[in-house]
Amino acid sequence: MNDVLLRALKGEPTPYTPVWFMRQAGRYQPEYQRLREKYTIEEIVENPELTTYVTLLPVKKLGVDAAILFADLSTPFAGLGFPTRLVEGKGPVVEAPIESPDDLKRLRPFSPEEAVPYVLEAIRLLKAELEVPLIGFAGAPFTLASYLIEGGPSKNFVKTKRFLYHHPEAFEALLLHLARAMAAYLKAQAEAGADVLMVFDSWVGRLTRDDYEAHVQRPTAALFAELGGLRPVIHFGTGTQHLLELMKEAGGTALGVDATTPLDEARERLGETPVQGNLDPALLFAPKERLLAGAERVLEANMGRPGHVFNLGHGILPGTPEENVRRLVDYVHERTQG
Repeated sequence: MNDVLLRALKGEPTPYTPVWFMRQAGRYQPEYQRLREKYTIEEIVENPELTTYVTLLPVKKLGVDAAILFADLSTPFAGLGFPTRLVEGKGPVVEAPIESPDDLKRLRPFSPEEAVPYVLEAIRLLKAELEVPLIGFAGAPFTLASYLIEGGPSKNFVKTKRFLYHHPEAFEALLLHLARAMAAYLKAQAEAGADVLMVFDSWVGRLTRDDYEAHVQRPTAALFAELGGLRPVIHFGTGTQHLLELMKEAGGTALGVDATTPLDEARERLGETPVQGNLDPALLFAPKERLLAGAERVLEANMGRPGHVFNLGHGILPGTPEENVRRLVDYVHERTQG
C-alpha cells in the first residue's frame, strides 16, 4: 500500500506531501453525473458495488493518496430512529426533527451491522481493490445534533442553539448518545478495513468558544476516547479558528484546518499535532497560475514540516473543473518530491 498518508498522520517525514480532497468523489465528475441520471444518492450509498465504483473514481483518475468512502453524514440517521431524505441542492432533510426533550425518547441504540450493512460491505469490497488508504468517516455529535434539531442544513442554527440554551441537560444527553453511536459506527468501519477515520464537525464553528467548551467539548472527547487509538483519526470543522486548541484537546490524531485559518498560524498553535488543509475550494475555478500560486502559499505556510496532509479547506464544489483537480494533485506531488 501507498502509506504516505499514514506516515504524515503520524508526523513522520514523507517522500512528498500526500494529497486527497474532501468530496473528491461526486458531482463535479462526469461519470458520477451519468450514474446519478439512473440512481439517487441513497441508492448509490445502499449499493456496495456502486459505492465502490464511485469511491474508486478519483483514485484512478486523479492519483490522490487516499480514498474516502462515498456516503453521507446522515447515512446512520435511520438506524438512530430518525429517517432522513437526501434532497438535491439542499442536503439531508430529517422527516420528524427533534423539537423538545421528549423527542429524545425516539433515539435508538445504534447497531452498524443492522443499520448500515451496505456501508461495511462497501469497505470490504474497496479494500480488495485499493492500493491507497481508505478513509471512513462519521459526523461529530454537535453537527449531527444540529441536523436532527434543525431538520436539515441551517444558516443560523437558531433552533439548535435555542434547544441548547433552554434544555442544556437534554442537549448534552443527545450529544452523548450520538457520540456513543458514532464511535460504534467508526469502530465497525475500522473492523471492516478502513485505514483512517475522520470526524466531521462541519458546523461547530458557528458556536462561541464558551458554548463549545461548556456544552460540546466533553461529548466530542467521549467519541474520541471510545475510539481509543484504533486508527488515525482526522478531526475537522469549518470556521474553527477560535476553537483549534479546544478541538485538539477533544481528540484526534490530526486536525483539519479550513481555508479561513492561516496554516502557519494553525501549526504554531497546535504544536506537533499533524494538520490537514487548507486551500480555498473556490481556487479550483481560478486560472492555472492563480490556482497553483494558492497551492504554493499553503505549502510555504507549512514550511516543509512533517505532518502535513494537503487538502482543501472544505469539500470540492459542484461544477469544479476536473482537470484543475488533477493539475493540483500533480503540482503538490512534484513540488514536494523529496
